[in-house]
Amino acid sequence: MSVAEETKGIAVRARDASRKLALADTAAKNAALVGAAEALVTATARIVEANAKDLAAAEEAGLSPAMVDRLRLDADRIAKMAEGLRQVAELPDPVGELLSERTRPNGLQIRKLRVPIGVIAIIFESRPNVTADAAALCLKSSNACILRGGKEAINSNTCIGSVLSESLASSGLPADAVVVVPTIDREAVGALLKLDDLIDLVIPRGGKALIRRVVEESTIPVIKHYLGVCHVYVDESADLDMARAITVNAKCQRPGVCNAAETLLVHEAVAEEFLSAVAGELERAGCELRGDERTRKLVPGAKPATEEDWYAEYLDLVLAVRVVTSIDEAIDHIATYGSAHSDAIVAADPGAVERFKREVDSSCVFINTTTRFSDGFEFGLGAEIGISTDKLHARGPMGLEELTSYKYVVTGNGQLRT
Repeated sequence: MSVAEETKGIAVRARDASRKLALADTAAKNAALVGAAEALVTATARIVEANAKDLAAAEEAGLSPAMVDRLRLDADRIAKMAEGLRQVAELPDPVGELLSERTRPNGLQIRKLRVPIGVIAIIFESRPNVTADAAALCLKSSNACILRGGKEAINSNTCIGSVLSESLASSGLPADAVVVVPTIDREAVGALLKLDDLIDLVIPRGGKALIRRVVEESTIPVIKHYLGVCHVYVDESADLDMARAITVNAKCQRPGVCNAAETLLVHEAVAEEFLSAVAGELERAGCELRGDERTRKLVPGAKPATEEDWYAEYLDLVLAVRVVTSIDEAIDHIATYGSAHSDAIVAADPGAVERFKREVDSSCVFINTTTRFSDGFEFGLGAEIGISTDKLHARGPMGLEELTSYKYVVTGNGQLRT
């Protein structure tokens, strides 16, 4: 069987599973999620063993420590994956929610109800926890999902997918509601992207090359999880101790993820005092600084920043730093170089906060806190399918509501249009 035939077979089974899943009530879905969480914990040793194969291959391939960290699974991370499933089970079921209702002058009752999207293909790189998060959210919103992870995590993803599918079947729900594409052949992605008669939505999560390919090749609607070029702007009114802690957390707490800060903007009025304090802490954490000319005068150890650095999503312990003359320059910088993902201001001045909140057109804007909170779990969504940098159908962390559509149900008593 060719890769294209195998991929179409997966989609056919997922389409059939989605029709059955659409009929499942909330109690059945919640029980399945709790059962799947228990199954993940029970299978910890099995998953860690599969993950070890991916880690060995990643180190042999020379992946950065940050990228290896994104890939790594241990008992604690698997327990957190399981907790994510339990949290999704506790969330309200969006399916069937009444969004609006009106009665027309002719007596027609028009109701707008949330419904599943159907079959969702998620194409992602590296992080194997995405497999569990995506499956949980799709299941609770009554969508079947086809998961195609990167080659770096093929063993981990396949193992997690098998555990989830087995658990669904034992719970009485269709096993094919969660399917991991079992091949790293790139042809499988191309085949998936042409199955618009079987798949309703594609969500890519990964680097620029992956997302560009999906957008260019897909005949299916796409919601992009694009670059995370996130900024922290330290205003002249900022509490500098707070700003220092936020900057270090946003960059260093977990540098290999999309909501880590990649650029630091500092108002010139506080640049000397702030940069002298924060630079040492960043460098002690192993972070390389790349600065503009004014930054390098204040931080002699900083390397020169190029134009490409302002656009860069490093996903590593590297931070671009620029001194700005005003909040206007900071906002203009974010508009020019940012990716509309997540951007933060540290400021005490209400006027500066209001301007940043109103004028920075990103999916998430943070005030006096770290960009690292741009996350479905932290937002109380239980987990996320991704962070959309698009403006249409969904924006920001995508939880259950973002995985539904709606339909109109119109009820009459014999009315005819004249």
